[in-house]
Formats: sequence, C-alpha cells, structure tokens
Amino acid sequence: MTNASDRQAAAVRIRTQARSEERREAHYHEARVLLLIDRFTTAKKGLDGLTKLAKLDFLLRYPAMLERLLAEDGISWPRGTEPTGSERLAVESRMTRYKYGPWDQRYYSVLGSLAARDLITYAGTGMAEFRITASGAIVAGTLTESAEWAVVAQRTALLKKHFNKSGSALKTLIYERLPDAVDRPWRTEI
Repeated sequence: MTNASDRQAAAVRIRTQARSEERREAHYHEARVLLLIDRFTTAKKGLDGLTKLAKLDFLLRYPAMLERLLAEDGISWPRGTEPTGSERLAVESRMTRYKYGPWDQRYYSVLGSLAARDLITYAGTGMAEFRITASGAIVAGTLTESAEWAVVAQRTALLKKHFNKSGSALKTLIYERLPDAVDRPWRTEI
C-alpha cells in the first residue's frame, strides 16, 4: 500500500468483512436458539427460564458432552444425529464458565433480536418464559427442513425427550455428571 487512500480502502474492506462475519455468527446463534424455543413450546407453555435455555443450548453446542450423558443413561443417538468426528474434537461456538455453569453473554442480544422480529415472545415475573410465535414457527419449520439445520432440529427433539427438566435440575446434572465442563475458573472458555 503506497498511499493513504489505499490504506483507507483496505481498512474499510476489513471492517466490512468483520461486520459480515459478526452478522453471520449472530444468525447462527439466533437460528439455534429459535429451534430450541420452538421445540420446547407447547400449547400451554414455553421454555421456562434462561438457565434452562443455557443448559439445553450447552448440550446442543457440545454434542460430545450430550453423548456422554446419553451413554451413561443407556440412550442411543437417533440415526443420523450422532456427533461427527470433528464435533467430538472441536466446538463450533464456545461458551463461558459462569456462576451457574455454561453461559453465553450473547443470549440477551439473541433473544432481543428474535423478539424484535416477532419470532418469539417472552414474559414472566422472576423467571422468563420463552414462546415461539406463529411467524417464528414458520421460520423454525423452514430451518428444520433445510439440510444445514436438520440435524440440529433432530437433536433438539432428543433434548426435549430426555432432558426436559427444570433449569436447576439441568444445572445439577451438568455439575454432577460433566464436572470437566464446570471445574474451571469463572469467565474461562469451556
């Protein structure tokens, strides 16, 4: 780069690329959380609380940890949903060890974005209840049918079937049966 205008143009390209990557990452988190809320919403209730959402999301994002819990309970993966070799070795999106176990500070912005686009609602005094909306169910249905999200959607069904517990019960389960996920200082990556 020989002059100031070349440097400025390069800086603009770098910032534009970074913003594009941030948007892509935000959409990834929003889609995954939307699928979880969709699966756990029934006619009478939604997904109860941030703790439950965070613990279910942890098991969804860390399929190797979910695999350990399933194996201990003698439960097999439904065909086609088992973790790939790379999923057993790496995590696509890390979480942080926080006060009550695995956490991601993006939950607030993800949930706010989903609510602002009328894909979910949340309400409650004390503990929030997250529910899918009619338009959110359409989007979740489209994601479920896509090749990119089908396995994640199937894994949410597995979570609903075997881990539809309170947030506190899920936290205890993770602490007791996956101690390596929480035996670390606060605010360190899992």
